[in-house]
Formats: sequence, C-alpha cells, structure tokens
Amino acid sequence: MNKPKLSTAQIWNMSMGFLGIQFGFALQNANASRILQNFGADVEHLSWFWLAAPVTGLIVQPIIGHYSDNTWNSLGRRKPYFLTGAILASIALCLMPNSGSLAAFIPPMFVGAGMLMIMDASINVAMEPFRALVGDMLPSEQRTQGFSVQATLIGFGAVVGSLLPYILAEYIGVSKVAPDGEVPDNVIFSFYFGAFVFLSTIFWTLSNTKEYSPEQLAKFNDDELLESDEEKPQLKDILRDFASMPSTMKQLGVVQFFSWFAFFSMWVFCTPAIAQHVFGTAIEDVKSVQYNDAANWVNVMFGVYNGVAAIFAFALPVVASKIGRKKTHSAALLAGGLGMLSIYFAPNQYFLLISMALIGFAWASILSVPYAILAGAIPSGKMGIYMGIFNFFIVIPQIVNGIIGGPIVKRIYDSEAIFALVLAGISLLVAAVTVNFVEDKDEVVTTD
Repeated sequence: MNKPKLSTAQIWNMSMGFLGIQFGFALQNANASRILQNFGADVEHLSWFWLAAPVTGLIVQPIIGHYSDNTWNSLGRRKPYFLTGAILASIALCLMPNSGSLAAFIPPMFVGAGMLMIMDASINVAMEPFRALVGDMLPSEQRTQGFSVQATLIGFGAVVGSLLPYILAEYIGVSKVAPDGEVPDNVIFSFYFGAFVFLSTIFWTLSNTKEYSPEQLAKFNDDELLESDEEKPQLKDILRDFASMPSTMKQLGVVQFFSWFAFFSMWVFCTPAIAQHVFGTAIEDVKSVQYNDAANWVNVMFGVYNGVAAIFAFALPVVASKIGRKKTHSAALLAGGLGMLSIYFAPNQYFLLISMALIGFAWASILSVPYAILAGAIPSGKMGIYMGIFNFFIVIPQIVNGIIGGPIVKRIYDSEAIFALVLAGISLLVAAVTVNFVEDKDEVVTTD
C-alpha cells in the first residue's frame, strides 16, 4: 500500500520547525567564534572549542534516531523529540552570550564552550527526527520536494539569523562593541530573538502535523515498525545497524566527509580570515571597531549564502528530475568549491557576496539531495536510526577538522586563516567528483 501524497501546505507545515532550528544554528555558526574570542580564545584553539558540537552530535543523533523509531505516545513518534530539543536549545541560546556573567565562578570561555555543546546537542535532538519525518510521511516521488522544502526553510531562517546582528548594529543602533570579557548587545539580543523563533516554529509543526500511527506505517511499508513487548529494541542495535548499513550510505559518506569538512572550516575560520585578509586588521584585535565591522560583515555573507540556498532549494526538485540527483549535487558542490576558492582573490568586501552566492548553491544541495538519495536506500522501519547514523558522516569530518584545523592554521599557515578557506574550496571540489560514484537506487529522471 502506497503512502498518499501530501499537499504542498502539509509539507510546509511539517517542516516549519526547521526554520527555527536553522535560525539558532545560523546564530551559532556566525557568532560562536566571535563570542569565544571575546572570552579570550586564541585562533589556534577555536576549532578545538568547536569540537563540542560535532562530538555531541556523534553521540546524540543515533540515539535519538533509535528511540524515535520506537516511540509512540500522545504527542506522536517524532514530535516529543522536536519539543524537548527546542526547549533546551532555546535556553542555551539565551545563556551562551551571557557566559561572561558567570566569570566569578567559571572562566567564561569554558562556560561559552559548554553552552555551545548544550545548544548543539539540543539542536540535534530537534533536527534528526525532522529528517526521519520526511521519510515517514512522504512517498518516494515527493521526498526530494520534502527535503527541498526543509532546505528552503533552513535558508530563510539562516538569512534572518545571520543578518540580525548586523541589522541591529547598523540600522537600529544597538551597540556592536563591548568591554573585555563581554559580548556586544547586538549579538545578545539576536540570540534572545533566536530562542523565541526556535520555540514558535517548533510549536507550529507540533500543532499542524499529524503523524501516521505505527499501524498505518506498517500497512504502507508491509512491515512492523515497533517491536513486540517481548522483543523491545535495545541500544546495542545501533551497532548492528551500523555494521549492516546500505552501500549507498557508505558511498554518500565519502561525499559528506569532504562537504562538511569544508563548511566546518568556513564556520570556524571565516571571521578571523575576513578580518585579516580583507579588512586588514589583526585577528587578535577583537575589541576594535574594524574587527567588529568584519565580524558583522561575515553575518551578511552568511545571510547571502543562506538566502541563495533558500531560493535554489525551490529549483532543486526540477533540476534533479531533469538531470538526476547525482549530477545536480555534483554541479552544486562544484559551484561551492569555486566560490570558496574565490574568497582568497576578493579585491574588496563586496566581492565576497558573489563568493557566498556560489557557496549557497552547494549548501542548498548538501541539505537536501544526500537525504533524498539515502531515503530510497534504507528500510522504512529504520528511517530514524539510519538518518542518525548518517550523521556520523557529518560530524566525523568536523571532528577531524576540529582537531587539526587550528594547529594547521597556526603553524603551517602562520596564522593566515584565509588558507583554511582555500583548503575548504579544494575539499568541496573533491566532493563534487566523488558523488558521481554513488548508487541512487530509486532515482527517476524525466526526459520530456
């Protein structure tokens, strides 16, 4: 029995929470390095503090996927995890930029890193079930559309989240500098608003989406999604599922490694790279107006790549239906790699917006196409756990980069952070090549 197609409105409603998730994620990506540097972190150590996020995701996502596959209560199957993650992430968003207020008890840099870990863990708790929800609710022919809608909402949320500190500082007059050991007010107020948006959009999805019951899903997929009481799934099943992952997932894992290695480099090192390479200020001079102008411009840059990603996500299902998902993803990654490399040659700050537009094509595709390919290659009853395991191929490259990235910038690049972005561009080009070797089991290409 095939799943019924959902209306466009239903697809948007069930994915609306992604707007809030990415609003918080964008604030984290664009401002975490800035916050940690305000608390005294050296550029060499930035990537080490960022390790908190992928390590947390490595642990959290498979566990959440496993348990959400086997949960059913009054809220539903995936929705209990949306709600829990949203509440915890919103608390962390409010606390992270205020870590300096705890300086009398714990060094604020470590409080900030701790809040980064809690925030990322909470975002992962909310985000992973959203990926599985598309597999639960949509038939194969609508999955690319479903993940593309998520990418669009991610883009819109990230645009506002990325631009908000710049808007507050430049157009509303909120202070963009702060005393030693404190975070500027424009960043603090942005995080408060991010917490509000996160909760609001999650509640929208909760109130406007009805999940299929386990019995309905079993009929659609001709299998049992929840085990009997006598054979309840155990956490050790994660290891068994990992060992038996489909070949398509392994192939996509290579693509994901190089893709996420690149974006982690950009998130960690973009602010010091732009401040130094384009704005001409020392990366240690974090209190200067010039450095904070560069940091605010990075928010604009991140808004551009996310905005382009949101727009391009609309076109992804059409392009993929014409040339195939693999070729679509390869072309998008190629554009992103060229965009990342072009940052090195930027003659001024405005040229960087072109670079980020190209990166936006890659980001839209990274957020949707691999999941659309993967969903057709995994058992329906294992959608949550395999989406969680697939996160390994997102967090492992970030962990590797987090361990070696800072020392490489400090010792090999002589603290020239721009070369971390050059390496990121090369990494995306490698990903663009490797995706062509992935087996897409249920790809449909139209010829008319």
